[in-house]
Amino acid sequence: MDAMEDIMSRRSVRRYKKDPVPDDVVEEILKAAMNAPSAGNEQPWHFVVIKDKKLLEGISKIHPTATYTKDAALAILVCADKNMEKYPGFWVQDCSAAAENILLAATAEGLGSVWAGIYPLEDRVRDVGEFFDLPENIMPFCLIPMGYPAEEVPKVERYDTSRVHHDGW
Repeated sequence: MDAMEDIMSRRSVRRYKKDPVPDDVVEEILKAAMNAPSAGNEQPWHFVVIKDKKLLEGISKIHPTATYTKDAALAILVCADKNMEKYPGFWVQDCSAAAENILLAATAEGLGSVWAGIYPLEDRVRDVGEFFDLPENIMPFCLIPMGYPAEEVPKVERYDTSRVHHDGW
């Protein structure tokens, strides 16, 4: 696939086959994440790769919109290190770019994935932080369950010319 095909075909997949995802594929996905742009090149991210079935099951119990995580081959928890901030607040954009790269790289690798938001919901930040015993300076941002898709989510044309403005509103 080329980049545009990956972008246009990426969909949120919530049902997965039982097949494991090889470690080298996970490493390629993490390389893509770490090549995301970041403010001042601060790269404030950390990633927790979760393959343990008990942990995946546990996440599905504490995160109200991530019940499908229990069936995923793995999940990647995207976090920010608040001690690395050069430009306060920009870690949200940095981690968003890294998360999108994860989603696109997963698609390129033939995997299905979905973004499950954590930040800025205080209860999710607290619960996920406690569940993984994250240090105080580490902010859980989002969770991305993934695996080989057990469902096909059709492409949808989303381009809307009414949302495009040239040289002003």
